[in-house]
Amino acid sequence: MAIGFDQALGIHADALLYRAKRAEVLANNLANADTPNFKARDLDFSAFLDRANEAASSVTLRQTNAMHFAGEAGAMTDDQLLYRVPVQPAVDGNTVDPEVEKSNFMENAMDYQASFMFLNKKFVGLSNAIKGGQ
Repeated sequence: MAIGFDQALGIHADALLYRAKRAEVLANNLANADTPNFKARDLDFSAFLDRANEAASSVTLRQTNAMHFAGEAGAMTDDQLLYRVPVQPAVDGNTVDPEVEKSNFMENAMDYQASFMFLNKKFVGLSNAIKGGQ
């Protein structure tokens, strides 16, 4: 019975990509903290996880022509970016709260590290299985 990387690694690889994308979004929010009328954005992990689970349990299509679009289970699009509801918006229309963004950025960094560690353990386990080791 053959097993693919997608089955062996589970959701951890997609979670790592999600965390990297969220870090970009949060860094963009922090960079635009003083930009008038800038609206803070964020990603919803539970919605991403629901889409990934739905895609994993659904039928996948085969790409038979180079002109066909390739669908990915964990692919993210700009329409998945949500606007953050500000606690107290600025007079200039900016909704970035630097303290909230820094907190979310650090939490995301820890989640990224955890996802990376899980993925690393999976690779170590696969490597040991291939070598016939412990």
